[in-house]
Amino acid sequence: MIPIYDPEDQRLGDYRALTDLALRTRFEQPHGLFIAEGKQVISRALRAGYRMRSMLIDAKRADQLADLAGDAPCYTAGPEILESVTGFHVHRGALASFHRKVLPEPAEILAGAKRLVILEGINNHTNIGAIFRVVAGLGFDGVLLAPGCADPLYRRSVRVSMGEVFAIPYTYLEPWPEGLKQVGEEGFTLIGLSPSSGAIGLGDLTEEDRRRPALMFGAEGPGLTAAALAACDRTVVIPMHAGVDSLNVAAATSVACWELSQPARAPRS
Repeated sequence: MIPIYDPEDQRLGDYRALTDLALRTRFEQPHGLFIAEGKQVISRALRAGYRMRSMLIDAKRADQLADLAGDAPCYTAGPEILESVTGFHVHRGALASFHRKVLPEPAEILAGAKRLVILEGINNHTNIGAIFRVVAGLGFDGVLLAPGCADPLYRRSVRVSMGEVFAIPYTYLEPWPEGLKQVGEEGFTLIGLSPSSGAIGLGDLTEEDRRRPALMFGAEGPGLTAAALAACDRTVVIPMHAGVDSLNVAAATSVACWELSQPARAPRS
């Protein structure tokens, strides 16, 4: 354990201004790093094979948490130093900087998956984290992201996913939307979630549609682009009540993933 008494200590560069999204976006991905927060999430990153670069913990909890660091440097500091460096109160007591892994090619994910989620224009880190937790919890096998989606390994995404982002294979599908053709060629049924005209009810998908589904979700508000919808084999809607027009995209993902994990229902008479 290495005590830190100066918030300007250069050894804490990985943890500086964690609440500044623009700064962190410019720093983390280009340097191949991400930040995990809290004992549970850090442990899940380690189990998933991510290599720790360093750890920063509240000195009061050093005896409880320092063993997570293994051979990596473990810096300890008081709460005032931690808040000065990171920009927020580190109430979970531990932060760790990890090296990112090289993302797989889309073909690798497609070959090993039976059910997928595809995201377009999802730039909210909370939604990204919640979606990854849904994907893991409801038995889907991977996530494909259109360019421009929020970083799944951004600290807030990782925290909201409770570390499940480490358990789900993902990568970016480029070029977009032309890359969707590759998904179809691998035997997936592209199913776009949209209230657009001609969409069928989610529960009306056939047994064949459910055999190897790739559920596609767009940003809240605009939804899927016209080009993405044009690539879909099916367009479906979640029936709504009481004048509500739609669900939050993470909630919609939960409903759709649960439905597509169930056996096909008998056709309605």
